Amino acid sequence: MSDHLERFAHARYNVRRKVLKLFGGAFHIRDEQGNLVLFSKQKSFRIKEDISLFDDEQQTTQLIHITTQSIFDIAGTYAVKDAQSGAVIGGLKRAGLSSSFIRDRWLILDTNGQEIGEILEDSQLKALLRRFVDLVALLMPQKYHATIAGQTVATYQQNFNPFVYKLDVDFSMDDQNAFDPRLGLAAAILLAAIEGKQN
Repeated sequence: MSDHLERFAHARYNVRRKVLKLFGGAFHIRDEQGNLVLFSKQKSFRIKEDISLFDDEQQTTQLIHITTQSIFDIAGTYAVKDAQSGAVIGGLKRAGLSSSFIRDRWLILDTNGQEIGEILEDSQLKALLRRFVDLVALLMPQKYHATIAGQTVATYQQNFNPFVYKLDVDFSMDDQNAFDPRLGLAAAILLAAIEGKQN
């Protein structure tokens, strides 16, 4: 197995978002042993999101490319590609304005853009409280469940930390390998970059 493929063979990962005041955000994805798997810098004030994930902090080799389909796509549809081959891995679509104000929900799309699953915030009541009560957001951090064909394939759990955004990603329940971990980690970056700003 090549080094690049090994990066996506783990059951659990941790995403850390570091805020850089002048340059946007930096994202580190590490495996359970603390090894760096993916790194990305996101520029501030981008109308059209274009996120590249690299193999190291020097951004030596681009592995995954995430980009919006159109600057006019209010709902937010993101194509996820293998940067080495250019092949489409799948897509992620934010479920419109309701995902901002009620409960975060993302659609998981296959290589043809067809819906195959969803990523949903754990509770509508908790989601509403998090948006309006800061203490609740701290004491009950966001959690998401990813499902494909009605089966849970991953969870995303935000850690309690008022200073640094951290997200634990768990693919261990995906016995059938239904959720491409590259697509799952792209989703983690989008959750940290977009939904994480609400907290």
